[in-house]
Amino acid sequence: MSRPTRTIRRRESAGGHGLSDLSPILARVYAARGVRDSEELNLSLAALHPPELLAGLDAATERLQRALEKQERILIVGDFDADGATSTALAIAALRQFGATAVDYLVPNRFEFGYGLTPGIVALAKEKKPDLIVTVDNGISSIDGVAAANAAGIEVLITDHHLPGEQLPDAAVIVNPNQAGCRFPSKALAGVGVMFYLLLALRTRLRAQGWFVTRDLEEPHLGSFLDLVALGTVADVVPLDHNNRILVEGGLLRMRSGRARPGIAALLSVAGRDPSVVVASDLGFAAGPRLNAAGRLDDMSLGIECLLCEDPRQARNIALQLDSMNRERQRIERGMEQEALLALAALDLRDSDLPAALVLHDPGWHQGVVGILASRIKDRFHRPVIAFARSDEGELKGSGRGIPGMHLRDLLDLVATRHPGLIDRFGGHAMAAGLSLPEAHYDDFAQAFTDAVETSGGLNLDPVIDSDGELASTDFDLATAQMLRSAGPWGQLFPEPLFDGVFELRSQRIVGERHLKMSLAKPGDGTPLEAIAFGVDTERWPDPSVTQVRLAYRLDVNQFRGERRLQLLVEQIEAA
Repeated sequence: MSRPTRTIRRRESAGGHGLSDLSPILARVYAARGVRDSEELNLSLAALHPPELLAGLDAATERLQRALEKQERILIVGDFDADGATSTALAIAALRQFGATAVDYLVPNRFEFGYGLTPGIVALAKEKKPDLIVTVDNGISSIDGVAAANAAGIEVLITDHHLPGEQLPDAAVIVNPNQAGCRFPSKALAGVGVMFYLLLALRTRLRAQGWFVTRDLEEPHLGSFLDLVALGTVADVVPLDHNNRILVEGGLLRMRSGRARPGIAALLSVAGRDPSVVVASDLGFAAGPRLNAAGRLDDMSLGIECLLCEDPRQARNIALQLDSMNRERQRIERGMEQEALLALAALDLRDSDLPAALVLHDPGWHQGVVGILASRIKDRFHRPVIAFARSDEGELKGSGRGIPGMHLRDLLDLVATRHPGLIDRFGGHAMAAGLSLPEAHYDDFAQAFTDAVETSGGLNLDPVIDSDGELASTDFDLATAQMLRSAGPWGQLFPEPLFDGVFELRSQRIVGERHLKMSLAKPGDGTPLEAIAFGVDTERWPDPSVTQVRLAYRLDVNQFRGERRLQLLVEQIEAA
């Protein structure tokens, strides 16, 4: 099967009447993303939604205050991804500043315990003798785990952002913007965002009671933790609504001003990114994957220690270890992707016969990498994908990625409803989810999931690429590229500007293994332009017979040996 050609579709404006003071390009881009007026571009912290709208916040701050007053042992139970790591580091570092003297963390090893606060994790937690367990980025589906904690006399405070099921855990307190009855306007908070809001409310409560003055404590400056919030939010690929863009921009500003914590600065440095000009994509494609590598291949504790580290030299040493792990992850991922593509090719399907969903499994696949594999195959074939690996217990652990127009977690819920007992556990978001099931159920699940996708409404399986239209000849310059780069933060559901147009192709060659370097002529006046397309089909490109191409591209600033030059980053190339 070949990679389907994506239809280039021009974005339609959904707002923009109050953007007349902006440049025409920016006004057009923002309007196509639903921005109605300049107030939605106000990224000051004062524009954040107020914490008091989060359900459960009063009870949560009261419980944490009691823990601080009694110097109870607090155990943070996190998740093994970047959102979980940043949430854990945020909770640990901030609670220590609030005066906690006995706060520790525990992150499940995905290969031994799986996701969330399970009974097995509670059994491990009991060895630390906590008075209070605080979950971050997990817990909303941990019914059995919370029950086990309650039976052991340990209270549980859940902070999470994942969608709840019909039954909630019997926790002392739950803070989750997606729980029923929560009035918080943004349902897109990442786990680290939920914890940040809880800390804001706790500081307000303690300040009103003179906590910091009477104990001679310096009042925590919570803005100093926004670099953690930004990294976790971007890496978790949650929608960048207005509220999340404020949080991310606050963190990026700290990094650009040289105030990033040593661990984040080190992660950017080993990835070759300059913190002084960092943008959201640097977090998503450079710092985030290196942090995630710890949880994918081993134990996220190494990533958390990197984030908590206060010594720049030690932080760099840890970041180098994470960078090495990330290179190993990439090697494993490339092998798994080739095996998946060979398996699909063996089916000898025409593109028109491609099923509505792709469910994949190989007994040799790495459990920590199947999520990235699912993402790669999803991007290639524009189908929802679930990839499975076998756990040590013989159970299959799956990770799925969805496409626009569908809700992956809801589809899994539909499968579980139609076929009781088929899935052991599942959870997640609209675009990403995880699940586990007995290996004997694999074939039945693959069919049931494909059937659920086929019968879901509003799903467009024809791949498209959304464009912000053509650029004028005068727009191809460094100033425009820099303006667009700085106009974010860009991310999930608030995508970076993408344009399309026809260019003269003057030269083309492969660099690296699969990257097409091109010299183009600018439309209108023939001025030379540099362009690169990453990961092209090398059986199709370069093609000396093609002299004109239609591109979907982004304007980028290429910095090399101190020189800054305009470059087009090509998302799609086709002969014109």
